[in-house]
Amino acid sequence: MIFRQLNKTSCKTYLIGSETTKEVIIVDPVLAQVNDYVSLMKNEGLKLTHVLDTHTHADHISGAGALADITGVVYVMHQNSPVRCVSFRVSDGFDCHLSDVPVKVMHTPGHTRDSMCLIFSDRILTGDTLFLDDGGAGRTDLPGGDPGEHWESLQKIMKLPEHLVVYPAHEYRGREPSSLGEQKKRNPNLQPRSKEAYITWLVDMKLGPADWMNDVLQANCACTRDPGAVHIPEDAPACETKGTMPQGTAQQQVPTISVAEVRRRVETNQLDGTVILDVREPAELKAALGVITGVVNIPVGQITQRLKELERFKDKEIITVCRSGVRANTASTILLKAGFRKVFTMSGGMAAYRKAEKTK
Repeated sequence: MIFRQLNKTSCKTYLIGSETTKEVIIVDPVLAQVNDYVSLMKNEGLKLTHVLDTHTHADHISGAGALADITGVVYVMHQNSPVRCVSFRVSDGFDCHLSDVPVKVMHTPGHTRDSMCLIFSDRILTGDTLFLDDGGAGRTDLPGGDPGEHWESLQKIMKLPEHLVVYPAHEYRGREPSSLGEQKKRNPNLQPRSKEAYITWLVDMKLGPADWMNDVLQANCACTRDPGAVHIPEDAPACETKGTMPQGTAQQQVPTISVAEVRRRVETNQLDGTVILDVREPAELKAALGVITGVVNIPVGQITQRLKELERFKDKEIITVCRSGVRANTASTILLKAGFRKVFTMSGGMAAYRKAEKTK
């Protein structure tokens, strides 16, 4: 099998294919290097058949759409991808062959809704679902991220054969790929924890905002061909947990409020002087977990840009809410740093809120 990592930067692009037929695919290409990829294939007599993104990227502009334009090949992503110019969408468990090389798709949401891993006979491309060693894994506080789903995805990966060598979409500090068995020993995100403990562990990290990353997500969804469409800090460890946290944010303590107390106030109509700020995406408010009546909804990725809308609540108590607490904690951190003083995060999010209803 042909297998090469093409970039010198922290963003990893993989060229994979058959030594016999010289047919190849490119996974997670970077727009600024598309011409280099095309020249490489021409010089080495390789035939590109597909280009894939393991997820919608938030730290760089994808080159997949541009490569598909130049070469006429198929652009592949998971069926949950919001990227407009994708030409073929795959589902969990999809089996295919790259010429004579078998590969299986595994849907692994948590970093994004459309995250997927590519499983070969001896290796796994994990995208941002899993990084190497103390790099841990991709952050779960961006739009579409969810720590509970991420825990579930990691459980799926943990069940795979331990000989598979892990190749992530990013490596910021020169770590070398190693087996899944080794990652189980060294990677903090793969240590034994219940789902609830994993969520709490991430919440307690006090994740920081990354406003420019939301702009990158939007640019990639729109299939921009402009590598300068968004100002991107060079080689920042952006997709790692805490990777874009401003200096001092880690020390910002966000007070919490229990689900029981929020439920008591809601049920007894004691919300005068209190605003419940739901920072999930609008579509999530219509999903199974529902929404608390009367909330203000501003997605976490828009909080910084829409602070003026919240100025009228500056003298009120603001309780931030999301699915499980991570995004709400991020929103609370932003508000506290912006001068809001009465800010609380509802522990456990709407998942805990609904669970409390069932156990009442």
